[in-house]
Amino acid sequence: MAEVIPIHGTDSTAKIRSPIWVSVLVLVTLGIYGIFWWYFIHRELRDYGRARGTDELGTSPGKSVLAVTLGALIIVPAIIGIVNGFKRVQAAQRLNGLEPINGWIGLILILVIYPAFYGYMQSGLNPVWRAQAEPAA
Repeated sequence: MAEVIPIHGTDSTAKIRSPIWVSVLVLVTLGIYGIFWWYFIHRELRDYGRARGTDELGTSPGKSVLAVTLGALIIVPAIIGIVNGFKRVQAAQRLNGLEPINGWIGLILILVIYPAFYGYMQSGLNPVWRAQAEPAA
């Protein structure tokens, strides 16, 4: 199961999820879990960004989901939404002084092994949530 971590400086929480389970669930549910996961990580990033006083981590998880779901009908909004989501994860890592996940690896994963892309993004988020929770510990 996912470990719930409080987001330091807010009443919100973030989850440390298994990257393997994220990928498996996206595959097994034919992408439906990926839509929910996309919303949840963007909500966590938004709350963390507010706690840090930055809009760099996004402001509207709902718009992010619309971009990658309904926006996929037009193609361009989905691509922009995925790229921006990946950049938000990298920005959260930089805010914590962590090495950002590699964009080229993300591109290869999304083109070749789509479910693994979700796991790769989650593997970048897990250290962010652990690192930001340390001051509260």
